[in-house]
Amino acid sequence: MEKERIQKLISESGHCSRRAAEELIKAGAVKVNGRNINLGDKATKNDLITIKNKKLEFPQSKRYIKLYKPRGYTTSMADTHGKKLITELLKGIVERVYPAGRLDRDSEGLLLLSNDGNFTNDITHPSNRIKKKYRVTVPSIVSAEIISRLSAGVNIGENGEKEITVPCEIKVLAETDSMSARRETGKSSRTVLEFEISEGKNRQIRRMCKAVGLEVSRLKRTSVGGVKLGMLKPGEYADLNEKELKLLGVGAHSSRPQKKQGGKP
Repeated sequence: MEKERIQKLISESGHCSRRAAEELIKAGAVKVNGRNINLGDKATKNDLITIKNKKLEFPQSKRYIKLYKPRGYTTSMADTHGKKLITELLKGIVERVYPAGRLDRDSEGLLLLSNDGNFTNDITHPSNRIKKKYRVTVPSIVSAEIISRLSAGVNIGENGEKEITVPCEIKVLAETDSMSARRETGKSSRTVLEFEISEGKNRQIRRMCKAVGLEVSRLKRTSVGGVKLGMLKPGEYADLNEKELKLLGVGAHSSRPQKKQGGKP
C-alpha cells in the first residue's frame, strides 16, 4: 500500500478537514505507531494513527447528505456557548459527518455534509470553483448600477486590506414597493436577488452587499454545484441520490440513499 501524507489520510477518514489536520500535526496531537510526526510525513491506513491518543478510524461506508439549515443554527459541530447546533438536526445519522462549507448563523438553506474527507475538500477548495446560488432579500430597490458593480467584483477587504471578489452572476427575482414589504421588513421597498458565486469567502455575500451600501434582511443558499434544496423544509435532511452525486463529481459510493428525515426545529 502506497504511503500518503498523514493530513490527507486524516481528511479521508472524515475526522476533520485537511487544513485542520495540518494544525493538529503542528500542535503535536498526531502520532503514527506511537511516534511523534512532522507535517509532510507519510503513512498508510494500515499504520496506527492516533489523534490525542485516540485511534483514527476509517469509515467502511461513505455518507453524503444535504440539509436545510434553518436560521439561528450554527454550522459548528461542537459549541460551548449554548448556541443551537446543526448536530441537533441530524438525528438518525450514526456516521460522523462534517459540513462541506459553512453558512453563518443568520443564514439558511442548503448545507452538504459527509464523512468523506476527499469530497469535503473538493467542495470547499477554492481552486475547484464550485458554483453556489443564494436568494438574497434586501429592504430597498437595487439599481442596475449596483448590480453591475457587484457582478464585476467588489472590495470586501477589512481594516484597509484589499480583497476583490471574482465576477459573479446576479439576477433580480422580485422587486416590490408596497405595504406588504413594509410589514415584512419595516421598509416600503424590497428586492429579491439571486447571486451565483464560485467563491466561498467568510460571509462573502453579506460583505459584498455591505460594500455597496445594501442591507441583507434574508439570505438563503438554494444550490451547490447543481444540487438543489428540492422539497426539503427547514431542519430536514436527505441522502444525496445518484444524480446529485454525479453533479458533484462523486462516483460509486457505498451509502444507500434514504428517505427525507428530520422536521421543523
